[in-house]
Amino acid sequence: MPLGILPFLSSLADAVVRERPTTAVILAAGSSERFSEGTGEKKQFFPVGGVPAVVRSAQAFDECPDVKEIIVVTGEEDVERCRGLLEGRISKLAAVVPGGDVRMRSAEAGLEKASPSSRFIAVHDAARCLVTPDAIKKVIAAASRAGAAVAACPATDTVKRSDGYDTVEETLDRNRVWLISTPQVFTANLYRAALYSALKDGASVTDDAMMAERLGFKVKLVDCGRENIKITYPEDAAIAEAILARRAANGEGSKEDAK
Repeated sequence: MPLGILPFLSSLADAVVRERPTTAVILAAGSSERFSEGTGEKKQFFPVGGVPAVVRSAQAFDECPDVKEIIVVTGEEDVERCRGLLEGRISKLAAVVPGGDVRMRSAEAGLEKASPSSRFIAVHDAARCLVTPDAIKKVIAAASRAGAAVAACPATDTVKRSDGYDTVEETLDRNRVWLISTPQVFTANLYRAALYSALKDGASVTDDAMMAERLGFKVKLVDCGRENIKITYPEDAAIAEAILARRAANGEGSKEDAK
């Protein structure tokens, strides 16, 4: 084989590996009772750095080259509001749809709108609005190798398991404990099988990875740092603002911040 053909074949192989057409399903259907009690606003619509959280989350996926389309799932009463915030700002927006009464039903509503050509499904909580395009790309790349991957970071605190009340039952090995966030990315067929199996069985899950775990699939942990926080309480928004200020000072702001 001529030596000159090797770099060409290598670049062609890299291009095939990099082709990861992904549908992002952003979940923004929560009632946000804990957050709205102190702010009068649902967390997914609360402005963080002057930009509603759901818009910030969608913008990060919009800027990730692996993401081909974005579907946002929100409360039925918020569909028009959400669509109004996103249209004209998110170029890859494919649909804004009403969610269900539980997370799995909202995920199902988003999945039903996914393009059949998508190889991967990335599920993300709108309240994790500090996610970056680079983090999204890392998790998608890991899922392309492992079939399922989640954004996470190693625990730094000592973690104890309780007896279900207020007494320590066990101290866990911190070196084996990770804190899980989103996005969580799966091959499209795996995600469909995991979701529909969980719905059929009436499973109780707190994240999408648990659905894949139920079927025996191994989920890859991807260290995406500690800044991908979830807006749950009003004070979380203040922490997010501080992180955005640090990013801006370091020239790491998003395109949304540059507007």
